[in-house]
Amino acid sequence: MSTLGKRIRLLRHQKGWSQKDAATQLDISIPAFSKIEAGITDINLSRIIQISKLFNVSVLQLLSSSDTEEIKDYVNEIDAIKQKLQQRDDEIIELQKKVIDLYEQLYKK
Repeated sequence: MSTLGKRIRLLRHQKGWSQKDAATQLDISIPAFSKIEAGITDINLSRIIQISKLFNVSVLQLLSSSDTEEIKDYVNEIDAIKQKLQQRDDEIIELQKKVIDLYEQLYKK
């Protein structure tokens, strides 16, 4: 993933948007947006300007590569938070099952 792609992904995650959300706002296809994030496709200046406006950052901030490590940290942190949320969801489902079982046991008698 390119530095620009990582930065765009980070900005998208900070907004809580899916790739579909960002692609729709940029009026491009989801695969096209995915390729931008992955660094597979080169983007022209007008698209860079459009993306910077979408995320409310300057073109310079978008293109700056000085904080690549910070981006990696944010992406890792986001991934860790997603994993914790999934674990919590799983725990909630298990607790709901237990409540249902207890309810059924209580009212079967």
